[in-house]
Amino acid sequence: MAVRIVTDSTSYLPAADRERHGIAVVTLSVNFGTETYPEDGLDSRWFYERMAAEAEVPTSSQPSVSDLAEAFRAIVAAGDEVCGVFISSEMGGTFATAAIARDHVREEYPDAAIELVDSRSNCMQLGFAALEAARAAEAGASLAEVAAAARAVTTRSRFLFVPHTLDYLRKGGRIGGASALLGSLLQIRPVLTVTDGKTDVWGKVRTKRRALTEIADAVAALGEKGGGVEEVVVHHIDDEDEGRILASLLTERLGREVPVSPIGAVIGLHVGPGTAGAVVRTREELPA
Repeated sequence: MAVRIVTDSTSYLPAADRERHGIAVVTLSVNFGTETYPEDGLDSRWFYERMAAEAEVPTSSQPSVSDLAEAFRAIVAAGDEVCGVFISSEMGGTFATAAIARDHVREEYPDAAIELVDSRSNCMQLGFAALEAARAAEAGASLAEVAAAARAVTTRSRFLFVPHTLDYLRKGGRIGGASALLGSLLQIRPVLTVTDGKTDVWGKVRTKRRALTEIADAVAALGEKGGGVEEVVVHHIDDEDEGRILASLLTERLGREVPVSPIGAVIGLHVGPGTAGAVVRTREELPA
């Protein structure tokens, strides 16, 4: 009996990591009116071009109960246990839907061992939690230990990003603590983060380039506070040039190559094109 990991598409895990660790991914979807497209595998260039051409911002939808139940059932039927690691429950209904799916599977398999983890974030902060769970499972950890390993990542990681505008976060209802910046007369660039599962303000600067520098400095400082950087990745939303600039800044500070990974449609439509940021995971717990 083994522990298998299930996550959702907003983790944006590279295909190589999914395959290497056998991580199952259940996809969220994006909607242009009545047209629905699964996020996983969607061409980002096509999506952002269409989003720019549409009068209305598209919407997103969580996986169905049946999709999540199918992912859990396939693992349980094979005699294995499930650790599901999902996007913050404060950012959508995927985690709650996963709980319903778990209960449905348990009706069919009363002894099914299914543990759910609320990552309290998204993108590769969620992805790092899923990867840590997979590594623990491969090392022979119990289901409870695997889930604990995933939850520990929330205290040893940070997602910092600078959006081009706050309009998308406002329209999508995901603005969280950054709402205090709306209506400001100052020309500022907010550096945002995720705190307790919600968007929050990390800092404020005057220019986008300064914001990228602040993020690079902050990642280096977090590494020092957290006993060293274990993993780091740069994200961007339809702006690879900005992502490359931030990766270069981080490489200078950390002395290591930093991968650049695009953010997909679901988070992209809520945060907006022109965003760049970084996710860092440290060896030890970070100060609150």
